[in-house]
Amino acid sequence: MKTLYIDCSMGAAGDMLTAALLELLPDPDGFVEKLNLLGIPDVEIRKESAVKCGITGTQMRVLVGGAEEGAVHDHNHAHGHDHGHDHNHAHGHDHGHDHNHTHGHDHSHSSVADIAHIVRDHLSIPGEVKDDIMAVYDLIAEAESRAHGMPVTQIHFHEVGTMDAVADITAVCLLMHEIAPDEVVASPVHVGSGQVKCAHGILPVPAPATAYILQGIPSYGGEVDGELCTPTGAALLKYFVTRFGPMPAMKTEAVGYGMGKKDFERANCVRVMLGETIVTAAADSPTVIAPAEQERSADADVVELTCNIDDMTAEEIGYAMEKILAGGALDVYAVPVAMKKSRPGTVIHVLCRPENEEKIVRLIFKHTSTIGIREPNGHRHKLDRVIEEIDTPCGKVRRKTSTGYGVIRVKYEYDDIARIADERDISFCEARALIEKSLTEETGRL
Repeated sequence: MKTLYIDCSMGAAGDMLTAALLELLPDPDGFVEKLNLLGIPDVEIRKESAVKCGITGTQMRVLVGGAEEGAVHDHNHAHGHDHGHDHNHAHGHDHGHDHNHTHGHDHSHSSVADIAHIVRDHLSIPGEVKDDIMAVYDLIAEAESRAHGMPVTQIHFHEVGTMDAVADITAVCLLMHEIAPDEVVASPVHVGSGQVKCAHGILPVPAPATAYILQGIPSYGGEVDGELCTPTGAALLKYFVTRFGPMPAMKTEAVGYGMGKKDFERANCVRVMLGETIVTAAADSPTVIAPAEQERSADADVVELTCNIDDMTAEEIGYAMEKILAGGALDVYAVPVAMKKSRPGTVIHVLCRPENEEKIVRLIFKHTSTIGIREPNGHRHKLDRVIEEIDTPCGKVRRKTSTGYGVIRVKYEYDDIARIADERDISFCEARALIEKSLTEETGRL
């Protein structure tokens, strides 16, 4: 099994993860060039060599409008993200734990929907990578929402910090897509210790948003005075890591070091290792079972999760089941059913360990179109849903936007699509495509 191991003994930040993963590629310079051609507004990404405690690695620089993010924000602390200004806005950007800022500028802000417009409408990247980027952003927005006590729809990001974070998150998601590991394992996360100064006052480390994101993830502090794990780093780990624990038995093929900007007594870096997990040894040697297989073979309580699907193809459902199983589920199976409005549908059943439930719920939401997951005890995991009526050249159409658990999902009301199909004597798929095209063209003109 192709396994990626991430050593988070000095925390994690978006730029450090980018730099470490970049070193695993055969042509890192070519990848950076490709990043700079994506069209992230006003952004230039550079890679440089850096040395920490005698170890040579890669360090990333993200320039927004010709300047690094640290040169234009008034954070006044030595870490890579802002913990909130007077207007309670969220900030999902980070850079290597060392930013002392003294400039103050007024910047416009971007909502999660604005970020989605940049990612989905302007970046030339695969659709599944766009989904990954928005899922990571949703984790950050959800954490900031809980930290500030405001709805996700009211969370905004500073313009410059937004571009900086879009660059980091896009880079990591593209790197994970290119490396394509079967499993991602990470060490417990070192968050640092002490306090950090922000506009609201003195806050403890980890910062509130980071602490929310790290819920359910093994983490520790106290050994280094300073903030080591940022919201972006935490969200990327939570989204991509299959499980947390010690490095599994594996044949390492490549090692990468992503350097932070601040110097400590320890090497300030994220280290990654790529290789093949050893599942079985030779016939005359003892059998070695990967930790994930050990967990699956032990007797323990299980949770059953189910969801109804009526708008995915058989291929899409099959792919989703494979991903959910690979993500740690004990079993996944599907049952065909008849649903409302005479639609043929599928019920997907998933069995998992209680400690993996949130991870599996996120995978189900990520890889299927469902907006609700049930448990036999009556509990239901549900996305937050907002329904708005929008004007289109085809008439008024209701649009449902569902958010939460690392996903953002947009869907048009079935009855409205069917009405347009009947009025224009076209197929249901053609009517939906017509709505999407008209809205895309309208957005482009704006």
